[in-house]
Amino acid sequence: MAKKEMEVVKGVDLQRYMGRWYEIASFPSRNQPKNGTDTRATYTLKEDGTVHVLNETWSDGKRGFIEGTAYKADPNSDEAKLKVKFYLPPFLPIIPVTGDYWVLFLDDDYQYALIGQPSKKSLWILCRENHLDDEIYEQLIEKAKGEGYDVSNLKKTTHTDPPPETEGAPADTKGVWWLKSIFGK
Repeated sequence: MAKKEMEVVKGVDLQRYMGRWYEIASFPSRNQPKNGTDTRATYTLKEDGTVHVLNETWSDGKRGFIEGTAYKADPNSDEAKLKVKFYLPPFLPIIPVTGDYWVLFLDDDYQYALIGQPSKKSLWILCRENHLDDEIYEQLIEKAKGEGYDVSNLKKTTHTDPPPETEGAPADTKGVWWLKSIFGK
Protein backbone atom coordinates (compact mmCIF):
# COMPACT_ATOMS: atom_id res chain seq x y z
CA MET A 1 0.00 0.00 0.00
CA ALA A 2 1.39 3.40 -0.97
CA LYS A 3 1.88 6.03 1.71
CA LYS A 4 -0.63 8.84 1.46
CA GLU A 5 0.83 12.29 0.99
CA MET A 6 0.37 14.69 3.87
CA GLU A 7 -2.64 16.94 3.70
CA VAL A 8 -1.52 20.54 3.33
CA VAL A 9 -3.59 23.70 3.82
CA LYS A 10 -4.68 25.39 0.59
CA GLY A 11 -5.30 29.06 -0.08
CA VAL A 12 -3.27 30.55 2.78
CA ASP A 13 -3.39 34.36 2.76
CA LEU A 14 0.32 35.09 3.19
CA GLN A 15 -0.35 38.67 4.29
CA ARG A 16 -2.51 37.40 7.20
CA TYR A 17 0.11 34.78 8.06
CA MET A 18 2.82 37.41 8.51
CA GLY A 19 3.90 38.56 11.95
CA ARG A 20 5.15 36.85 15.08
CA TRP A 21 4.54 33.19 15.87
CA TYR A 22 5.64 31.52 19.11
CA GLU A 23 6.91 27.96 19.12
CA ILE A 24 4.68 26.03 21.52
CA ALA A 25 6.33 22.67 20.82
CA SER A 26 8.68 21.14 18.28
CA PHE A 27 10.85 18.17 17.51
CA PRO A 28 14.27 18.98 18.98
CA SER A 29 16.68 20.23 16.34
CA ARG A 30 20.44 20.11 16.39
CA ASN A 31 20.31 23.67 15.05
CA GLN A 32 18.76 25.00 18.26
CA PRO A 33 20.16 25.00 21.79
CA LYS A 34 18.72 22.31 24.05
CA ASN A 35 18.13 24.90 26.76
CA GLY A 36 16.53 27.42 24.39
CA THR A 37 13.49 29.32 25.66
CA ASP A 38 11.06 31.86 24.24
CA THR A 39 11.61 30.51 20.72
CA ARG A 40 9.69 32.40 18.07
CA ALA A 41 9.60 33.30 14.40
CA THR A 42 8.70 36.60 12.80
CA TYR A 43 7.65 36.62 9.16
CA THR A 44 7.61 39.71 6.93
CA LEU A 45 6.29 39.71 3.36
CA LYS A 46 8.72 41.33 0.94
CA GLU A 47 7.83 43.22 -2.24
CA ASP A 48 9.03 40.34 -4.44
CA GLY A 49 6.55 37.95 -2.77
CA THR A 50 9.14 36.11 -0.70
CA VAL A 51 9.08 36.12 3.10
CA HIS A 52 11.82 37.37 5.40
CA VAL A 53 12.19 34.89 8.29
CA LEU A 54 13.65 35.83 11.67
CA ASN A 55 13.97 32.89 14.07
CA GLU A 56 14.94 33.76 17.65
CA THR A 57 15.62 31.80 20.81
CA TRP A 58 17.08 32.68 24.18
CA SER A 59 19.80 30.56 25.77
CA ASP A 60 21.66 31.41 28.98
CA GLY A 61 20.02 34.84 28.92
CA LYS A 62 21.27 35.72 25.44
CA ARG A 63 19.36 36.06 22.22
CA GLY A 64 20.39 33.78 19.38
CA PHE A 65 18.87 34.30 15.97
CA ILE A 66 19.08 33.34 12.34
CA GLU A 67 17.53 35.06 9.33
CA GLY A 68 16.39 33.47 6.12
CA THR A 69 13.96 33.62 3.23
CA ALA A 70 10.83 31.57 2.55
CA TYR A 71 9.18 31.15 -0.83
CA LYS A 72 6.49 28.97 -2.39
CA ALA A 73 7.85 25.61 -3.49
CA ASP A 74 5.53 25.75 -6.54
CA PRO A 75 4.42 29.29 -7.43
CA ASN A 76 1.50 27.88 -9.46
CA SER A 77 0.04 25.83 -6.59
CA ASP A 78 -2.37 27.07 -3.93
CA GLU A 79 -0.95 24.56 -1.43
CA ALA A 80 0.92 25.99 1.56
CA LYS A 81 4.19 24.24 0.71
CA LEU A 82 7.09 26.58 1.19
CA LYS A 83 10.86 26.30 1.10
CA VAL A 84 12.95 28.14 3.67
CA LYS A 85 16.59 29.00 3.01
CA PHE A 86 19.06 29.92 5.73
CA TYR A 87 22.78 30.51 5.51
CA LEU A 88 25.01 28.86 8.11
CA PRO A 89 26.64 29.47 10.40
CA PRO A 90 24.58 32.51 11.49
CA PHE A 91 27.68 34.48 12.54
CA LEU A 92 29.36 33.93 9.13
CA PRO A 93 26.57 33.03 6.70
CA ILE A 94 28.23 31.17 3.84
CA ILE A 95 26.56 27.75 3.55
CA PRO A 96 22.99 27.72 2.14
CA VAL A 97 20.62 25.24 3.79
CA THR A 98 17.09 24.80 2.43
CA GLY A 99 14.23 23.04 4.19
CA ASP A 100 10.54 22.37 3.70
CA TYR A 101 7.85 24.32 5.56
CA TRP A 102 4.43 22.76 5.00
CA VAL A 103 1.39 24.22 6.72
CA LEU A 104 -0.55 21.14 7.83
CA PHE A 105 -3.19 23.01 9.79
CA LEU A 106 -4.10 26.68 10.24
CA ASP A 107 -7.15 27.86 12.13
CA ASP A 108 -9.56 30.24 10.40
CA ASP A 109 -8.38 33.21 12.49
CA TYR A 110 -4.67 32.56 11.81
CA GLN A 111 -3.95 32.17 15.53
CA TYR A 112 -2.35 28.70 15.66
CA ALA A 113 -0.75 26.37 13.15
CA LEU A 114 0.82 22.96 12.68
CA ILE A 115 3.93 22.96 10.49
CA GLY A 116 5.74 19.92 9.16
CA GLN A 117 7.96 18.48 6.49
CA PRO A 118 7.40 15.58 4.10
CA SER A 119 10.29 13.70 5.77
CA LYS A 120 8.38 13.89 9.07
CA LYS A 121 11.68 14.70 10.81
CA SER A 122 10.51 18.15 11.86
CA LEU A 123 7.27 19.34 13.41
CA TRP A 124 6.24 22.63 14.99
CA ILE A 125 3.16 23.81 16.82
CA LEU A 126 2.97 27.59 16.53
CA CYS A 127 0.70 30.19 18.11
CA ARG A 128 0.34 33.97 18.01
CA GLU A 129 0.54 33.93 21.82
CA ASN A 130 3.31 32.27 23.82
CA HIS A 131 0.81 29.76 25.22
CA LEU A 132 -1.91 27.58 23.72
CA ASP A 133 -5.09 26.14 25.19
CA ASP A 134 -4.56 22.46 26.14
CA GLU A 135 -7.59 21.32 24.15
CA ILE A 136 -6.32 22.98 20.97
CA TYR A 137 -2.83 21.57 21.62
CA GLU A 138 -4.27 18.05 21.84
CA GLN A 139 -6.25 18.59 18.61
CA LEU A 140 -3.02 19.56 16.83
CA ILE A 141 -1.28 16.50 18.28
CA GLU A 142 -4.06 14.29 16.88
CA LYS A 143 -3.74 15.98 13.48
CA ALA A 144 0.01 15.32 13.51
CA LYS A 145 -0.57 11.66 14.43
CA GLY A 146 -3.06 11.40 11.57
CA GLU A 147 -0.33 12.62 9.20
CA GLY A 148 2.02 9.89 10.43
CA TYR A 149 4.18 11.81 12.91
CA ASP A 150 5.65 10.13 15.99
CA VAL A 151 4.51 12.82 18.42
CA SER A 152 6.45 11.24 21.29
CA ASN A 153 9.38 13.29 19.93
CA LEU A 154 7.59 16.62 20.58
CA LYS A 155 9.13 18.85 23.23
CA LYS A 156 7.18 21.77 24.67
CA THR A 157 9.00 25.10 24.51
CA THR A 158 9.45 27.08 27.73
CA HIS A 159 8.25 30.68 27.58
CA THR A 160 8.51 33.55 30.03
CA ASP A 161 5.71 35.98 30.73
CA PRO A 162 6.02 38.56 29.37
CA PRO A 163 8.15 37.36 26.46
CA PRO A 164 11.56 39.03 26.06
CA GLU A 165 11.94 41.93 23.68
CA THR A 166 14.30 41.72 20.75
CA GLU A 167 15.44 45.30 21.13
CA GLY A 168 18.14 45.68 23.75
CA ALA A 169 18.44 41.93 24.39
CA PRO A 170 21.97 40.68 25.04
CA ALA A 171 23.02 38.95 21.84
CA ASP A 172 24.98 35.81 21.26
CA THR A 173 27.32 37.62 18.88
CA LYS A 174 29.74 34.72 18.54
CA GLY A 175 27.17 32.11 17.54
CA VAL A 176 28.01 30.09 20.64
CA TRP A 177 24.50 28.59 20.78
CA TRP A 178 24.84 27.37 17.22
CA LEU A 179 28.27 25.86 17.83
CA LYS A 180 27.05 24.18 21.03
CA SER A 181 24.07 22.74 19.14
CA ILE A 182 26.41 20.98 16.71
CA PHE A 183 27.85 19.08 19.66
CA GLY A 184 24.44 18.32 21.15
CA LYS A 185 24.66 20.77 24.06
